[in-house]
Formats: sequence, structure tokens, C-alpha cells
Amino acid sequence: MKKLKNIVIINDFDYVQGGASKVAIETANILSDEYNVIFFSGDTKNDESLNKNIKRICTEQGETLKAKNKFKGFFNGIYNFKAKKMLKELLKTLDKNETIIHIHGWTKCLSSSIFKIAWKMGFKVVLTMHDYFTACPNGGYFNYKKNEICPLKPMSFKCCKCNCDSRNICFKLYRIIRQFIQNKIVKLNENLTDVISISDFSEKILKKTLNPNTRIHRVYNPIDLDKNSKKVDYTKNKYFLYVGRISKEKGVDIFCEAISEAKQKGIVVGDGPELNKLKEKYKNIEFVGWKNSSDVKKYMKDARALIFPSRWYETMGLTVLEAINIGIPVIVSSNTAATDFIENKNNIFKNGNICSLIDIIKHNKYSVEKKKISINYQNYFSNLIKLYKEMSDNL
Repeated sequence: MKKLKNIVIINDFDYVQGGASKVAIETANILSDEYNVIFFSGDTKNDESLNKNIKRICTEQGETLKAKNKFKGFFNGIYNFKAKKMLKELLKTLDKNETIIHIHGWTKCLSSSIFKIAWKMGFKVVLTMHDYFTACPNGGYFNYKKNEICPLKPMSFKCCKCNCDSRNICFKLYRIIRQFIQNKIVKLNENLTDVISISDFSEKILKKTLNPNTRIHRVYNPIDLDKNSKKVDYTKNKYFLYVGRISKEKGVDIFCEAISEAKQKGIVVGDGPELNKLKEKYKNIEFVGWKNSSDVKKYMKDARALIFPSRWYETMGLTVLEAINIGIPVIVSSNTAATDFIENKNNIFKNGNICSLIDIIKHNKYSVEKKKISINYQNYFSNLIKLYKEMSDNL
């Protein structure tokens, strides 16, 4: 391979829409100081989240399932021809021997068509597995109707007939068709040569669904480390904290119910479809809405503990790592990837079990993790460059 010059970051959104988008944007910004970085997306806000020297290319189609033309949105979600065409035009201008394509998210706007054209044109592709969409039709091994982790084998007969979608059976059918195209036509898992896993937990689940020859690299998502911050004395703090999307699978209702039953003060930072419902039911909980990173840190520093009550697997849990490094206890659900970073077993409650969480809160069983997680931006940058060079050497 010639000297690496170009890095194409691909993600559904070019603004912070969730954890994967945040990492994709931060990755682009980190790399743009030394490389020609191009950010390819399906939805934009044209905000200042990306450095000015980064070229933005967007299909401007938005989320497929939110399209006004439902028929068109349906087909774009399954196989987006416009995204494929626009990516093809971009790649024609780049030397495949001087370029790496790094994909973060593709299921909400772009579809798996982007993989197809990148491979056809001979470009090197690496995917960060922020979720479980390489295997599971709904991306989380989660049954939204039962509100619990799904034990079924993805795309098996039982999986295909199971109405597990958060909306209705029609959306499940859409997801099955999309996964079929991804598996059989795009041949995503068969052709992926390099993937990035972000936790032991998620890697164990996804490894068995990948091609045995796929190279799995570990590059932890970066977190903001404030080296100059003072040590937090969490014992003097008054409230318990939840940070994240307010949706069923995230277990925010478990947090609210446990805090209420334990007669403690609770603060919820975030937004999502369950917000209004929970605000109405739990008047004792303070819902402060979405906050930027610096504000979230302030809430963490004043918290007695961060609670991570997610019902589904997750793949990492950035807020958990940030809280650990700030110096407050973190209480996590037993069936999540966040358990990889928790050494104190008293900080882990049984998945979905409110009584188990209440017991930890009421009897002060939780404590600060002794081991800090050093996943800073410099380490992240070094690990990515090492990975890109390793990919090149393996060709």
C-alpha cells in the first residue's frame, strides 16, 4: 500500500445523534489533523460538530423510517441506491491504495449498499461494531414486546416469526427483509475482513456470527478525561443519576421505580420516547432533558452514584467509563457490556430486577471502582493508525 492519505468516515448522521455518531465525529476530528478526512452521511444538521477542514458529503435523505414517503423510505432502508451512487462518485476521486473506509453506522439512513460498492471498487473497509446489526434484525437481541433480552438465533425460523419490534409486525417484516439483503446479497458478514469490537462482552456475542477469517481488533471508544479535576467525595452528594436515551430498553423506568421506592433523590439526563410518560408517573424524579458533555460531567460530579439500568446487552457504555474516571460509583445491570469494567460485584444488580437495585441503594453496598480506565483520545488515535497499517499489511 502507498502512504495512507485519505480516511472516509461513514455514519448515518454527521451530528451527535447517539453514542456511535459521537464516536464517528470524534474519530473524524482526531484524524483530520494529519489526514484528508471525508465524512459521508445520510442526514445532516450542518452544525459545527465536525472540524472545518473535513469535507462533508450527505445524501440528505434523513432517517428512512421517518420519511414522508413511506414507500420510498422502506426501499431506501433496505437498499439505498442514492447512497450507493454518491459513495461511488466519491470513491472514483480517491486512490484505493491510499484510502481507508471506516464505517460506524449505516442502518438508519444509508443501508448496506455502501458496503457493496466499497468492496466492488476494491477499497479497504473496517467496521466499528457499536451495536448488533451485523447479526440481529433489530440490532439489540431484544424483544420490545416482552421488554427482555431475546434468546433466539438471529434470522432463524423462530426469530423471523417473532413479533419483537417496538412498533408492530410490519416493521419486523421490514427488518427481516433488510437483514436478508444484508446477509445474502451484500454478504456483509462473509466479506468483512476487519471489524473493531469495543468490549469483551459484545465481542463474545458477535464473534460467532462473523466469518471465521474476519480479523477482530479491539479499539475502545475514547472518553473525555479531565486530568485537572479534583477528587470527588461522592458520600457528600445527594442524588442518584441516570444519563442516556429515555427508552424502554434502557431501563429508565427501573431507575425511577427503584429511586422512588428507596425514597432517594434522582435526576434523569436525556431525551427519548418514554420521557413524557415517565415525567407524568414519577413526579419525584427531576428530568432535565438532553445536556452537552460538559454539563453531563457537572451532574456526574455532584451525583452519589451513576445507575446504568439497561435491559439489553449494550456494547460498551461510555457514561459508565466517564463516571468511573470522575470518581463516583457506578451501579450496572448484570446483562450489559458495562460489567466488563466493574470489579466490585456489589455494584452489579440483577437485570430487570428492581428489588435487587433497591437493595444496593438502600444498604449503601456500592463503592468507587479502584481501577480507572485510561481510554483517552491520544491512545484512541494511536490504536486506529496502528489498525489501519495492519489492515494494509494484510493485503
